[in-house]
Amino acid sequence: MKKSNSTDKLKDAPKKAAPADVLKSGFETSSVNSMSVKAGKSKAGKSKPGSNEEASRASWTYLSNHAHVLLCLARNGDATLREVSLLVGITERAVQRIVADLENSGVLTRERDGRRNHYEVDPSQPLRHAIEAHKTVNDLLNMVGENALSDKA
Repeated sequence: MKKSNSTDKLKDAPKKAAPADVLKSGFETSSVNSMSVKAGKSKAGKSKPGSNEEASRASWTYLSNHAHVLLCLARNGDATLREVSLLVGITERAVQRIVADLENSGVLTRERDGRRNHYEVDPSQPLRHAIEAHKTVNDLLNMVGENALSDKA
């Protein structure tokens, strides 16, 4: 007679279903699926009005998250980091790290206004990569249609 051990029992045991609260939270294993859930998918799989589902479906974009945060703050220097995180589709903590990077590089300055921050973009700063170093932040902003700073450069 064969002696059974605990590993045999584990192999034969049916797999447990995922807890209901994990399924309700909207997190799925695929990053593309989780992006579409976060972008405003309803339970029926249809897009909610006003969602950025089209942009969220892309597995990559031409601009980095740093560029997206910079564009948001150039458009609205009084935006909260939470507002920026919702627009860009990243966490608020990721936006904080990006803002710190942009401040350290001299592209962005922060001014406290009571409990809020106001952000100013320096459009004269060169872009950071060697390939685009001959262009400025102002050129980037103009390329994507953020002409609000073109008179400051």
